[in-house]
Amino acid sequence: MILSGKEIEKNLGTDLSIEPFDAKQLNPNSYNLKLHEELLVYDNTILDMKMENKASMIRIPKSGLLLEPNKLYLGRTVEYTKTYNYVPMLEGRSSIGRLGMFIHVTAGFGDVGFEGYWTLEIFVIQPLIIYPNIDVCQLYYHTIEGEFETYSSGKYQKNDSIQPSYLFKDFENDNW
Repeated sequence: MILSGKEIEKNLGTDLSIEPFDAKQLNPNSYNLKLHEELLVYDNTILDMKMENKASMIRIPKSGLLLEPNKLYLGRTVEYTKTYNYVPMLEGRSSIGRLGMFIHVTAGFGDVGFEGYWTLEIFVIQPLIIYPNIDVCQLYYHTIEGEFETYSSGKYQKNDSIQPSYLFKDFENDNW
């Protein structure tokens, strides 16, 4: 089951935390999250899963930033969220998708117990000017059935910024 907007608001302070919270961003069954002004772009065009891929920070000015097609931008939400006893899910807003902007290419599924900013995998299919602090995606919550272990020590837990891929750390721990 998906929580209603009223149920999301009712669970704030116990099983859910959204900071900052603004009731104007609450929808019938989700909560809109805003795009932060910082983006990361990888420095190289060829990326290697086994290596730490360096990235550079760029800022989205209030006057807007032109995104280029076929380039991955990593952004983050303005809001810091905490989720207990529910599965958080992230989707792009339909108004954003209709401009050819994809907000998460693969990572819209969160874990019970996730705490942090949401890193957004941003890709556009044609040139698009974007602006900071726009409602760019929506967070919704599923109930979970059965016993579960809370996510607590992953590579991306309790982050304080945009998170590039840390997949290379998985290779360090295995015999590749």
